[in-house]
Amino acid sequence: MTRSIDFDPSSSVRTLPGTEHSYHSLPDTAEQFGIKLDELPFSLRPILEGIARNVGQNGVTAEQVKALGGWTEHQGKEPIEIPFTAGRVIMHDLSGTPAIVDFAAMRSAVQRMGLNPAIIEPLVRADLVIDHTVTMDNTGSPASLKINGELEAARNVERYAFLKWGAQAFQTIRIIPPQTGIVHQVNLEYLAQGYLNMNGLMAPDTLIGMDSHTPMANALGIVGWGVGGIEAGASMLGQPMQMLAPEVVGVELTGALREGVTATDLVLTITEMLRKFPGGVVGKFVEYVGEGTANLSLPDRATIANMSPEYGATMGFFPFDEVSADYMKATGRDGELPLQFYKAQNMAWKAGQKLPKYTDLLHLDLSTVEPSVAGPKKPQDRLPLGELGNVFSKAASEGERTPEVVKVTPMKADDAGIFAPLPERELKDGDIVIAAITACTNTSNPGLLIAAGLLAKKANELGMKVPAGVKTSLAPGSPVATDFLTKAGLQQHLDALGFNTAGYGCTTCVGNSGPLAPSIEDALQNHDIIAASVLSGNRNFEGRVHPDVDTNFLMSPPLVVAMAMAGNVNIDVTKEPIGQDANGNDVFLKDIWPSNAEITQTMHECMDPKAFRETYENSLDGPETWQNLESPTGPVYDWAEDSTYIQEISFFDGFSLETPEDSLNNIAGARMLVMCDDNTTTDHISPVSRIRPDSPPGEYLSSQGVADGDMTSLGARRGNHHVMLRSIFGNVKARNLLLPGTTGAVTNYYSADAAPAQMSIYDAAERYRNEGTSTVVFGGKLYGTGSSRDWAAKGPALLGVKAIIAESFERIHKSNLVGMGVLPLQLPEGVTRASLNLDGTETFDLNGIDALEPRGSVALTINRADGSSEQIELLSRVDTSSELDQIRHKGILPMVLRDIIAANS
Repeated sequence: MTRSIDFDPSSSVRTLPGTEHSYHSLPDTAEQFGIKLDELPFSLRPILEGIARNVGQNGVTAEQVKALGGWTEHQGKEPIEIPFTAGRVIMHDLSGTPAIVDFAAMRSAVQRMGLNPAIIEPLVRADLVIDHTVTMDNTGSPASLKINGELEAARNVERYAFLKWGAQAFQTIRIIPPQTGIVHQVNLEYLAQGYLNMNGLMAPDTLIGMDSHTPMANALGIVGWGVGGIEAGASMLGQPMQMLAPEVVGVELTGALREGVTATDLVLTITEMLRKFPGGVVGKFVEYVGEGTANLSLPDRATIANMSPEYGATMGFFPFDEVSADYMKATGRDGELPLQFYKAQNMAWKAGQKLPKYTDLLHLDLSTVEPSVAGPKKPQDRLPLGELGNVFSKAASEGERTPEVVKVTPMKADDAGIFAPLPERELKDGDIVIAAITACTNTSNPGLLIAAGLLAKKANELGMKVPAGVKTSLAPGSPVATDFLTKAGLQQHLDALGFNTAGYGCTTCVGNSGPLAPSIEDALQNHDIIAASVLSGNRNFEGRVHPDVDTNFLMSPPLVVAMAMAGNVNIDVTKEPIGQDANGNDVFLKDIWPSNAEITQTMHECMDPKAFRETYENSLDGPETWQNLESPTGPVYDWAEDSTYIQEISFFDGFSLETPEDSLNNIAGARMLVMCDDNTTTDHISPVSRIRPDSPPGEYLSSQGVADGDMTSLGARRGNHHVMLRSIFGNVKARNLLLPGTTGAVTNYYSADAAPAQMSIYDAAERYRNEGTSTVVFGGKLYGTGSSRDWAAKGPALLGVKAIIAESFERIHKSNLVGMGVLPLQLPEGVTRASLNLDGTETFDLNGIDALEPRGSVALTINRADGSSEQIELLSRVDTSSELDQIRHKGILPMVLRDIIAANS
């Protein structure tokens, strides 16, 4: 141990042979500490390098190097708490706007205290990509891209002006303008350079992102994962992330994918496999190794890494290798220098090498993967393609219903984007009303987009059509896709089937699918019809794609095109025709499915490294609407009281330099505000969907003079806490089990001397707050699954919720709750909210908070209405000493603000 205490990081600095680049040598450090580097998982090696390089800074110690270096020996024993300092941050506008609002509010708070607001300055480079607000209002027309871009600009003037202010106010924040692409694809194709320059030393690329799909970067050997905006904001301000060294599950890949099997089929198979793995991978690193990795292109790997949150993992990591270097070169970047660096650091994978030691090692033969889709409501619910019809039929037969067939009037946009009615048609169960090629999961993969284009070409040449009423759209993750599809002559064939490029952003995948034809929406809202969407996205939770579409199936881009022509999901497309040619002859999927050789040949003909660089460089100035947008200037934001988009968050009202004295008080007489079901997603808790005028947020906006047509979406309003608080638990598909048979943001309010009163969750929370009654929320398994949505934690905290009591938590959301000062408390194994027979009439006491330790116990007492009581020991999921400090300060941002002020006093 003495040896580790005396460690000097400069003793391991070396020069990369043949270059002028210096770096901190991990092999040399490992030798000094007696660490068996070959046995350590690849995904832990960059973290170990970062700890060793930073010894002596920000509280980082040599003991932590020793501890993580001994990961293989310590597994299953005492937890190892380690620091992680990311080299950069990525975010999108929906998560980044609240983060910049937080920074601006901190500057305002500092200014009110008579201090220099400039002391609030992010220390880590951050790129914010505007990708989450473009909506598929107009599709199926050559004018769709222009129209949607203009609508996006008009709706977001205030938000975008605020973001422009943020870029000039904070030196380390860069804004990537709208219509550039999706943050994760932009990161993979452009922002990532393979390594970082950290204080003059070459270092592995590491990042955190304010989005759960940040692990897409893991495909390029980058260590990084999604965190909430709260945690990311603190990290940007110089707060090292304290974490428990994770378990690492190895997945050894062998073989190769068969003809006709796509990366989408593979990732859906992996998602199902890891969700079914008895140990699960929630909160763990997953690391892909083995001979089969050489048979996966970098974009194929990115598809797999992208869906890490869907299979529950913190990361889905591929070590840097020759394939990674080739991808860097193919996208116009230097691949040789990072490869040389990672080899020197013993961080690169090479064929035939001995596998590291893992917590568990799983195996997957790629040749066993079959064509697949997932749905109708969860991404892990994979099914063989041929079972699609059966699975839909089973889902549609659940419950008591009388399926209807209704006549509707579809609409179609002409070349100018003007909609006109088409002849009436019947709408019935299983009819596809949305077919979207969307999401960086698949649009970052040129092979999948080219496959979709080749399939469209064959279909178009046969004279096949998409039925009226299917809303088709193509929204690539970057303009590079448009470039190679056009060069290959395939975009025109996609256009012919209605898959015109309609935007560069997340669109349908995050719920920005836009309206359906009015008569179709009316039929779905007022008649018993279960319609479907098909999309190349990564999530299909209830109410996410479109509030009126109940079943949603994830699939590859070429399958989206094929299913759009089929028009209905109640079909076995492996055996039944998907349409007819111009002569009325049946056409089967196998007739138009492109071969691997066709896809590869087309890619070679149309892919150009220069195009990647030039396309991005030409996009960084943004469209004219962005360039001409005026924005405020100065270090402190001038908050406008009448703004309905940007408001100074109340989190710092009454801020004091003193640590709150009541943050670890026991809780007595709490009421249950909401009881959630299993798999409650962050989208259930804090939806981003368009705002309906008759909803609590809509009623508030109406009271502020906002017209019904201008309410936009909850995602766009995340900079205004008055709107957001009224939306918490307000997803149209969210069910509060205290009120069976209802959906949305309603609950029962209980007073001491009156019958329960049904009201909005916001109103009930305000009543409880005003009378001094604490509130808690109960949940089931995997509470907080899905997006890294900070408002899913901010909202309950600002509503006064003191604790979330659930069977289990998803990692990011658990951290977000702690970051907002809310206690995540886990029920004992075998005890569920259902087995406790709770109905909302109870009050709850929580004792042991005043003596809380990391992963300590809290005693829950349930006081029932009949006078009886019951006590249960809960596990506090405040996992580290750093997280306990966050609870003590009532949140990570107040803690960081106190630290910054103290350091600058």
